[in-house]
Amino acid sequence: MKEVTYEQFSHMKNGILVDVRSPLEFAEGSVPGAVNIPLFTNTERQEVGTLYKQAGANAAKWRAMEIVSPKLPAILKEIRQLSEQKLQPVVYCWRGGMRSGSVATFLQFAGMPATRLIGGYKAYRQYILDRMPELIPPKAVVLHGMTGSGKTEILKLLESRGYPVLDLEEIADHRGSVFGQVGTGTGHNQKTFDSLLFAGLEKLKDSPYFIMEAESKRIGRALQPEMLLDKKINGIHIHIDTSNSARIDRIYKEYVIPFQDEHWFHEKVVEGLMKIEKRLKNREVNRLLHENAEHKDYQEIIRLLLDYYYDSRYQFKRTDYIGEFFHVPGDDVDKAAEKIAEKLELLNGNFSISS
Repeated sequence: MKEVTYEQFSHMKNGILVDVRSPLEFAEGSVPGAVNIPLFTNTERQEVGTLYKQAGANAAKWRAMEIVSPKLPAILKEIRQLSEQKLQPVVYCWRGGMRSGSVATFLQFAGMPATRLIGGYKAYRQYILDRMPELIPPKAVVLHGMTGSGKTEILKLLESRGYPVLDLEEIADHRGSVFGQVGTGTGHNQKTFDSLLFAGLEKLKDSPYFIMEAESKRIGRALQPEMLLDKKINGIHIHIDTSNSARIDRIYKEYVIPFQDEHWFHEKVVEGLMKIEKRLKNREVNRLLHENAEHKDYQEIIRLLLDYYYDSRYQFKRTDYIGEFFHVPGDDVDKAAEKIAEKLELLNGNFSISS
């Protein structure tokens, strides 16, 4: 049986990781690009684990054998189909132990090449956490702007033009605010965030700089690593200046229009306002927010939130950053992206701002 580290796997031309853990384990954290061909269902894994605690290892192993034996032909067939697509399957489980070892052994018995990932998913996680700091480019170009200023759209435009972009909201699957889950789901957990962040940083490792938004440390359910936060604080700061009317219009088009007819939308808005109510001490504004929610006047809700909640919080956070700010008009995101591109060309590797 052949064994490889994750680093060795990353250099394999046609390698594909086969995660044999349960679907729940796979959903909680996996290697990007891996396929899940589980030995146990979630219920079966729980049953074997309980038996291990109550009756010992031998009883658990026997029950595991009873569960897996009828499935083996189907499991091996799925892996063989990957080989038939000119891919090289590499099997892993949580720690590179019994589950991946069993599958690799049966692959050998069936006459197929068997490769196992040393240390399993746990070793992969340690590898990416150790490597991430050295992958972060030397300098960050940080896009700032109040809520609705168009930072994400500008970031996407710059990425489409080939600039080195790290889109943390996309990596977190969350827009980074109380309403950040609207239309996106629950957001990624820390394990998934770390995996996708590592993959994003690998694409940027040879760049002298990268472009990012000025996100908070926590984005949804995930936290940014400290070294990335340091790069952000000490980066080149570009502020997107956008009028209130353009911001309200942009937020309405992004957060309201695509989802307002969904059965869950209004409830999500009310839930968000209740969270904000605990932080916003202005009783009159809270009353107006809930009154407008009753009438489903979402544009007025957006205006009130910008005036009395988000803008004041943003001004407070801006003091965290070191260095001067270069300002770009943001009502037209195409022109803003063009202006930033011009600034990046002028810098030409000399990353310091002169307004």
